[in-house]
Amino acid sequence: MSRLFAGLCALLLAVPLLAGATAAGLLGGGIGGQTPRPSPSATADIPAGYQQLYRAAAATCPGLPWTVLAAVGKVETDHGQNPDWTSDAGAVGPMQFLAGTFTAYGVDGDGDGTADITNPADAIYSAANYLCASGARDGADISGALYAYNHDTSYVTRVLTQADLYTTPDPTSSGPSTAALTAVDYATAQIGLPYLWGGDGPDYGEKGFDCSGLSRAAYAAAGITIPRVAQDQFDAGPRLPPGTPLEIGDLVFYGTSTIDITHVGIYIGGGEMINAPRRGAPVRTETYVRPSYLGATRPAHP
Repeated sequence: MSRLFAGLCALLLAVPLLAGATAAGLLGGGIGGQTPRPSPSATADIPAGYQQLYRAAAATCPGLPWTVLAAVGKVETDHGQNPDWTSDAGAVGPMQFLAGTFTAYGVDGDGDGTADITNPADAIYSAANYLCASGARDGADISGALYAYNHDTSYVTRVLTQADLYTTPDPTSSGPSTAALTAVDYATAQIGLPYLWGGDGPDYGEKGFDCSGLSRAAYAAAGITIPRVAQDQFDAGPRLPPGTPLEIGDLVFYGTSTIDITHVGIYIGGGEMINAPRRGAPVRTETYVRPSYLGATRPAHP
């Protein structure tokens, strides 16, 4: 494959995102609704009282899926089941708040007249309040809100992945395969590397990636060979019918038409993708919803 065309993704210009748009609202996929049904995993994993609190607290922030709030609780303290509720940074309680942040955003969730950082109801309502104030309202910037909650891109990915696992999947789907999860794990580990036109990454002795180099390397790590160029990856499929809910690991494509694909990203759940965007922008997570979106493929079809 000629390297002349390997960096087609570099032609993808920054485009305005659809403010307030979500994956579910546009394509029926992801976790974009505020009240997605709990998956069997959620029912088995989340204590009933906590699930009720997550649902009620998320309802105070239109556009914040309760599954995202629940995923924060899972990642932070396993829904309060981790007895060590004080982090090295001094974060406290089931939702791991720093004292100063809780002072600014704390909510009296159980209505007893006191906002208590260690009280599950207060902590969960406060987390919803903080996420809402940080960009989650109307689903405008879920990943940005999570990054404000914990300044770690891998944390954002873990929470979004967990949120998808807590959402009832498409009944025709068996969920993401091991290969898809492996590809996402690989891509997550590359976050922060520079964009490099034609770049295939450290495995090829290069310091960065372009968009299709990242997607090919991610699936190579999972033992699946896909073409090098974004257009060829789209053509190779298997292509998802329009409206099919996206799954973790799906490749999402952009361009001016299906014969002019200029960019590809790797879907990680919650309406987000990992991609190598363009010159000057490192590998990072972003919303996959853009006007130039043309469709998705599922290389790791179960």
